[in-house]
Amino acid sequence: MLAAVAKGSHVDQSKITVAEFVRTRIDHWEASGSITVRTAERYRQLAENQIAPHLGAMVLQKLRPIHVEEWHTTLRTKGRADGMGGVAPRTIGHAHRLLSQAISDAAENELVVRNVVQTKSAPKVPARHMVIVQDVAAFIGMMKPNTRHYVTAMLSLFTGMRLGEVLALRWGRVDFDRKTITVAEAIECTKLHGIRFKAPKTTAGRRVITLPDFLVDVLREHRKAQLELRLKLGLGKLQDGDLLFTDTDGEPLHPYHYGTLWSDYVERAGLPGLTFHCLRHSHASQLIDAGVDIVTISKRLGHATPTVTLNTYAHLFRKDDGKAAQAINAALNS
Repeated sequence: MLAAVAKGSHVDQSKITVAEFVRTRIDHWEASGSITVRTAERYRQLAENQIAPHLGAMVLQKLRPIHVEEWHTTLRTKGRADGMGGVAPRTIGHAHRLLSQAISDAAENELVVRNVVQTKSAPKVPARHMVIVQDVAAFIGMMKPNTRHYVTAMLSLFTGMRLGEVLALRWGRVDFDRKTITVAEAIECTKLHGIRFKAPKTTAGRRVITLPDFLVDVLREHRKAQLELRLKLGLGKLQDGDLLFTDTDGEPLHPYHYGTLWSDYVERAGLPGLTFHCLRHSHASQLIDAGVDIVTISKRLGHATPTVTLNTYAHLFRKDDGKAAQAINAALNS
């Protein structure tokens, strides 16, 4: 103990368990605004389903790398505490990062000497098959008769906006003269608070997206139809704060409910697996195929850094480096 004190590695004894500490950190992160309500909800699910049943009762200071390794194995093989099978590698990765973040806080606050979770890596996540719209013209033709999904789908397909961002879009943020949309908020849903509007997580999330002429025309027609309906109902003109998409009562659309309706529609249309988020991926694919630079793509999608874009869409970039060779040849011959 004297040697540890001399080295500055001594920590006072504590009987707080892993589960107790993780729960208190999630509460603190939420209260401080470090994470959103929805993220806190997801973290609590991971804490209760993946961490607490296996490591929760262990005293925090007694957690060792071997315990983390055994925890990964248990999750992969036995899975949840109810014995319903192994946990997906992606979920294990999320739980691993949550625990590591909590233990890092413990080390920073001198409750443990080091973060033992960082000594072990979470299971690798196999690359997911990304469904994208291949024939854009055919997809537009299929969607056009569908008044419920056509405009929302076109927005995501030609801007890369997320579903929550599309459903939170207000008319005051659509500039027909400049042909732009300003993304400033999104709708999120939690069991505790229901629907709520939130600002983007990062400054990159708040962005101005330039619209193609086709989409400008689609939005003009949508605004015209919405105005005609409001006049019939005696609601008057549209205001800047009015949403582009609402239910029959004028209330915001619930992303979960909308996502279910979308899934049912594409299933009937013979496009299983094409989630609404796949339209965002399809937009990124269009830009990559067109040779748009990665920084521009990243800004348009609202990613925090181009690295995020590369990690997500690396497989969509051309596998050969023919363009690089052509550039070198041109430089040598100039």
